[in-house]
Amino acid sequence: MFVNSLNQTYLQIGNINLYCEYLLDDKPPILLIHGFASSTYTFRRIIPLLQKKFSIIAVDLPGFGKSEKSTSFVYSFENYAKLMIECIHRFGFANTHIVAHSMGGQIALNMARIAPEKINKLILLSSSGYLKRAKKLLIWSSYLPFFEKFIHYYIQRKDVKDHLKNVFFNHTLINEDLINEFGRPLEEKGFYKALIRLLRHREGDLLSHQLKDIQVPTLLIWGEEDLVVPLEVGKQLVQDLPDAKLITYEKTGHLITEERPELVFKNILLHTIYGF
Repeated sequence: MFVNSLNQTYLQIGNINLYCEYLLDDKPPILLIHGFASSTYTFRRIIPLLQKKFSIIAVDLPGFGKSEKSTSFVYSFENYAKLMIECIHRFGFANTHIVAHSMGGQIALNMARIAPEKINKLILLSSSGYLKRAKKLLIWSSYLPFFEKFIHYYIQRKDVKDHLKNVFFNHTLINEDLINEFGRPLEEKGFYKALIRLLRHREGDLLSHQLKDIQVPTLLIWGEEDLVVPLEVGKQLVQDLPDAKLITYEKTGHLITEERPELVFKNILLHTIYGF
């Protein structure tokens, strides 16, 4: 039974209404950053475990979850990173550990570049890596009147269950709760406007020479059957990051916190508290 007892609030940071879940006490702080088209829901199975050992901040990124789908925010990884750094300050922490999934991994790595003194340890779960910026023609096309309808069609051409099958190795774990939660954003008009702005503003993942400058101790955790961000990305990241270790789980897909919550928690604990 996974019971999330975190508090809920909205913070106004940088003209963005940001949804946060948090639990503050005298334990070491940890910030949870979700991935593309997701939310704090990504961490629902590890939060009840983490809260025994950590103070927790979990945030819905602008454009996703319950946070504002702003049409003025610049949806770049650098801006996301600066927003998360400000979020840490608002909660009164000088520094924190970070657990980040998928696209959130690039945000966490940008945080480590911008303000390494604010980051104790990084735990990157199936992190995005080495994706280039969208091609200019696609970015230009995004300004055409019909483009929002195209994005809507492209995403909804498959039903939610099919999308979930792509991120799970064990399809028996897919239930109505998951389908409803991941399907909810697809009904929000603002979600598609935010996706278009992300397409325009996303500057591309950090390059190898940029990763080599990041000195923050990093644990990479990967599902060996990840169809979204293949294990090869993790193998390259562990080569480029100066202080990194890669752990893999058999018979596990991209949504690693759903399939292996206890293992993820154990490895987070070993990395952050015990330094293994």
